[in-house]
Amino acid sequence: MLERTGLDVIDEDECWALAATQSVGRLAISIKNRPDIFPVNYRVVERSLLLRTAPGVKLAAATLGSGIAFEIDQLDEATHKGWSVVMHGTAQELQSLDDLMEAETAAVETWASSQKDRFVRIEVDEISGRRVPDAT
Repeated sequence: MLERTGLDVIDEDECWALAATQSVGRLAISIKNRPDIFPVNYRVVERSLLLRTAPGVKLAAATLGSGIAFEIDQLDEATHKGWSVVMHGTAQELQSLDDLMEAETAAVETWASSQKDRFVRIEVDEISGRRVPDAT
């Protein structure tokens, strides 16, 4: 379906399929009413996201119980093609042994060399996506 913006709307199933093709997204949180965005590594696991992070502001703010947003995209500047998927939901740090074992099995790789030994699950309440359509 073509939106009035000239972008194609991506249905929920395809949003999840596209999200699973990537490993880096942007986590948007709010700290004392000041929005911030962090690039993070993730994995899609059963229509939720698993992140691996370190203790600090990002972990604390993401898991305080307020809503978060997460964006994943793929863009090609040469062809002006691409897509974007945005998710809204809540995040919680994994605590139980079963959850931590599942997270380890998901093999969320981190690009940064710092130790990232905390896992967060994002439960997605809403997902939407848009794509730049082929020129016809």
